[in-house]
Amino acid sequence: MSVSNDDIVETLNDLIATSKDGELGFTACAERATSSELRRLFLQRAAGCKQAADELRPAVIQYGGEPETDGTTSGALHRGWVAVRGSLAGYTDQALLDECERGEDAALARYRAALRDDVLPEPLRALVARQQLGVQANHDQVKRLRDSVRANG
Repeated sequence: MSVSNDDIVETLNDLIATSKDGELGFTACAERATSSELRRLFLQRAAGCKQAADELRPAVIQYGGEPETDGTTSGALHRGWVAVRGSLAGYTDQALLDECERGEDAALARYRAALRDDVLPEPLRALVARQQLGVQANHDQVKRLRDSVRANG
């Protein structure tokens, strides 16, 4: 399979958009969280997502592309769903954690696809694999908190 620079740029831009979705989603959840601990966690996760996108942008330029600046359409719809669901049911920490876990599921799927498609050369592949570990850690932490809130709620 011959991989073009356009393929690499497209894959990286998809991951940048995914990271932007995470940044915006975690920020929106931080604004609505009632627990200061949860608010702090969401802001840390948002900063981590921003950092991931920032790490990928130079590679897009290196391969002749224009770095993505927005999130994905599905991410915008997901954030819209968070807002609609919250306005109808109230922004409970449980609901926010449920939505964050869904968002992290989507991010994990995109990272797995980027690595599975074998488009990225080394060392980009190593960078994306490292970032995927961070997404997995975010997912696992959100899931643990969600389960804890559910058990104590």
